[in-house]
Amino acid sequence: MASRPLNDEEVLTEMNKMVAFIKQEALEKARELKVKADEEFAIDKAKLVKQEQQAIDAQFEKKRKGAETAQKIHQSTLTNKSRLRLLHRREEHLQDLFAAARTQIARLADDEARYVQFLESVIVQGLLQLLEPSATVYVRAKDEDVATRALDGAKKAYYDVSGRQVEVELDASLSNELSGGVKLISGSRRITLDNTLDERLRLLEDRMLPEIRYDLFGPNENRKFYT
Repeated sequence: MASRPLNDEEVLTEMNKMVAFIKQEALEKARELKVKADEEFAIDKAKLVKQEQQAIDAQFEKKRKGAETAQKIHQSTLTNKSRLRLLHRREEHLQDLFAAARTQIARLADDEARYVQFLESVIVQGLLQLLEPSATVYVRAKDEDVATRALDGAKKAYYDVSGRQVEVELDASLSNELSGGVKLISGSRRITLDNTLDERLRLLEDRMLPEIRYDLFGPNENRKFYT
């Protein structure tokens, strides 16, 4: 049976079918493109969100560390200030203690009998250190009389101990501002001994300071080694 040409109505029907097919294909392709675009958008969005989240986290961590560092610095500053105040108060307490000791020592000269005995003792001590045939003993101007009395006993005591005679010159030129005691200079003028109460107290302060600190304030927490 021979095929016949399509009439206008059939042609129109076929064309409508083709248009519908093309339209359906276009719609499916559009849906595919939309789905793919949505997926890519979601991926890009997730990447951007993650990047921003990481940036925010990094910024927050930086600020947190900065805040912790600032807090540690502030705490360290407060601790150092507190430690310095404590050390200052301790030093004031020590100075008050030494000042009280100086006051007590200065009163030694008020008891003439004891003071003469003390002068005799420190003169003998100095002469035994010098061990020279002559020396000059320096005292305060106001101690000249008691020093003269002490010198006689000191020369005798020195001879009893050393078996040597010594010529001693008395010089009352030390300042009355001193608490008392004597200075000795050898006859050769090469050796000077400071046996004043002020110097002996200073030496005692230096020597006993660690022990005094320990007795008053306990062990030093920052000290690791003890001899």
